[in-house]
This record gives sequence, C-alpha cells and structure tokens, in this order.
Amino acid sequence: MTVYIHKVLGTALVGLFVIVFLGCEPFVNEFSDLSEAQMYTSSNIIPVSVKNDPVVMTWNIRFGAARFPFFGDSCGDSVILKKDRVDSNMDKIAVKIQEIDPDIIMLQEVDIFSKRSGYTDQVQYLLDNTSMNYGCYASVWQADYIASDGIGRIDMGNAILSKYELSDAERIQLRLRTDQSDLTKYFYLRRNILKVTLSELDLYAVNIHATAFATDDTKKKHIDKYIDVLSEINNAGNRFVSGGDLNSLPPGASVFDYCEYDMCSGEYFHIVGQEPYHKEGSYFGNFPGEPEILQPLYDAYIPAIGTTENNDPGNFTHAPSTSYEIHGGDHRYDRKLDYLFTNLSEGWVPGTDSTYQPLWELSDHMPVVATLNMETR
Repeated sequence: MTVYIHKVLGTALVGLFVIVFLGCEPFVNEFSDLSEAQMYTSSNIIPVSVKNDPVVMTWNIRFGAARFPFFGDSCGDSVILKKDRVDSNMDKIAVKIQEIDPDIIMLQEVDIFSKRSGYTDQVQYLLDNTSMNYGCYASVWQADYIASDGIGRIDMGNAILSKYELSDAERIQLRLRTDQSDLTKYFYLRRNILKVTLSELDLYAVNIHATAFATDDTKKKHIDKYIDVLSEINNAGNRFVSGGDLNSLPPGASVFDYCEYDMCSGEYFHIVGQEPYHKEGSYFGNFPGEPEILQPLYDAYIPAIGTTENNDPGNFTHAPSTSYEIHGGDHRYDRKLDYLFTNLSEGWVPGTDSTYQPLWELSDHMPVVATLNMETR
C-alpha cells in the first residue's frame, strides 16, 4: 500500500485542485485526535450467553481483495476490484468466520464504502452474514476522492466485532511518520489503536495495526503507545484481550531480511553501491527497536502463542504474493506479524491456539485464533 500512496502523489495535486475548485464537497483525508469510532449493530441480533472461554480472533482481511494483484502491495498493477469479486471474497471470509465461530474478532484493513471494494460497508456485511452482533470501526485511510488511477473514494480502517454488546469505543491516534515529505504525509495513513469495552465479559478489547514501512522510529513509537494503552488498562486493575497486525517479528526471530522474498520481478537489492540497498519495509534490522521490539509485551502479558512456537513456520501469518506466486517454491508463509495477548491471570486455554494458514488465499495475512481462560475473575 505504501508504494501505491507514493505513486498517487504524482496526480494527487491535480485531483486536489479539481476537488477544491470545482467540487461541491470538502476534501476529507485526515482526522484529529478527537475523531470518534463508529458503532455498528447487526441487522439480526442473536442472543448469546456469557462464556468463561470466549474465542478470540485477529485477522488482517486485506479489504476483501484476497490475492488480487493490488497496485502497490503485491507487485500488481490493478486498483479497482469488480464488485462481484469483492462480494465473493467477503462471502468466503464470512463463511470461515462462521466455521471458526469466534466470540471477539479484531480486524485490520477493512473497507467501508470504498470504490476499490465495490462501495460495500464490510463491517456491516460481516455482522449481517455471521453470528457477530456488534461492531466498531476506526478509520486509518480516508479520502472523499483520490484522482490517481480511478481509485476514487477510500475509507479503510480497523474494526472489532463481537457477539457481546460493545460500548465506549475509542479511536486512539498513533504518531505520523517523520520520514516523509509534508505532501506525502498529507495523503498518508492515520494509523490508530481501537479500544472498546465488553461489559458483559468485564473485558476491554484493543486492536492495533502498526506501521509497516517507516524508516524512522515511528514503528517503535506505535508499539510504545500500544504498550502504554495496555499498561493503563492493566494498572487500573482491568482485564483486556488485545491483538492485531503489529508488523514486527517476534522475539528470537532468526531471519530479519526479507528483501529477496518481497522483491518484484525486475527489482534488485543487496547490490553494493546501489540505493536503496534494502527494499522498503523488508529489512527489519533497519527499524529502531527491532528485532526485540515486542519483548516488553511478552514480558508483561501472556501471548496466545509463545516465543518458541512463534518462530515455528507453522505459525507464520504473512503470505505476500511475491513469496509464492512470483518466486515459487515453499515460501507461501514467510514471517509472523500478527499476535494476540491478554493480562488474564489464567491466560489462554492450553492447546486452543491456531494459525489458519490454509486461508492464505483470502488475504496476505492469516488469522490467529485462541480461547481465553476467564475462569478466574
């Protein structure tokens, strides 16, 4: 997505001129720290009893694009999906959610009323086509109109779905990157943490999608803010379940350089004297705080999947199209970027954690699922 956003800047000024001087609607592409999360309700509420062992899922669904060669994040050159294709992908995602049957879902890269995904409100779609009853949503990338390549209206963000009623949803702004020009920053993502209360479970749910490509210390700032939010909940004596796409490797990871996995046909990296030496976002040794940036989370809280298991290829959650479709071989899953944590004293029910790698055809990330152990209050 980052490459795409950089590319649209070439025509963005033209589009901005057209909107400001010829359009009737104001141009909306950034949010203040006070922007509110949006609340949702399913069209068919299904009564549910309070469980001591709710199942939790985190999944970056890639705006229902599945393996679509999207311009910018998969070496593709396409932008707009046909609506029937998006609907088919979303239907498959809804079917898998029904099969797994989670009680709480933390989603990243969800579109609402975006042209590229057929103007579908994907939060409402999933609520109406699964057994989830309630939802909340916080925008990450929002514009009334982007002129380049016909992308048009865009609204993408984080969402939390639940069988239990949600309240007090809060969108917590994360710091913007400092390694970009003012123009690029103007059109770039406004990443956030989405926090909500599940009163029936006496539990907070916290969802994050951290930066992927920043070359400054923005990723560390995002993780630090995430830790601060969880610490505030924990120090107040409250309980939480949390997760998301942290775009960071787990402690003890043995591979930090993914340039060769991620490069597109015709790209070349690791050539002395050629800049950039590494592909943007593919060399984790470049990021301040890496490779142990997540260690404080593992020290303070209980992960659904432990550090040793996290580095097992069977728990890798990222499957970029470049790793398999372009380079071939057994590289469909190449790294772990998606996580679940809790501060519950009993943590997770043993043996319930799963990384659903067979779902790689529905996104470039696979869901992580585990069951909370809430017997002790």
